[in-house]
Amino acid sequence: MTMQLSFSKIENELLPEYRRKIGSAESTEDVKKFYAYTMLDLFRQVFAGKIEPGYDDIALMPDRQPSFVISSGLNDKEDFTFIWNTSDLPNVVSRFTETAVKHYRHLEKNPKKTEAKIRM
Repeated sequence: MTMQLSFSKIENELLPEYRRKIGSAESTEDVKKFYAYTMLDLFRQVFAGKIEPGYDDIALMPDRQPSFVISSGLNDKEDFTFIWNTSDLPNVVSRFTETAVKHYRHLEKNPKKTEAKIRM
């Protein structure tokens, strides 16, 4: 039986603030920004001391499947691929991504909040 690493504890720590930020996003760009910063926090905690991820290492891509992209620089690191393939990290990232995509689509369909902010 193989042991799988779990990062759901980190997910649960980041989730309340992430939901608050995503919920307060006023544009699709805000959603992308909040998503990237949260994923950066997640990866920094997961890979503490082994890998120093950057802001551009993961991005929300709502019109693609999967709806996120991880940079080749990060994907090429052995520590990253090992953790990615032997843990629940892909599932954790997918859950964060799903939340972001839902709100992104909502803002895309209802731009009134964004337009109201611009006019102020």
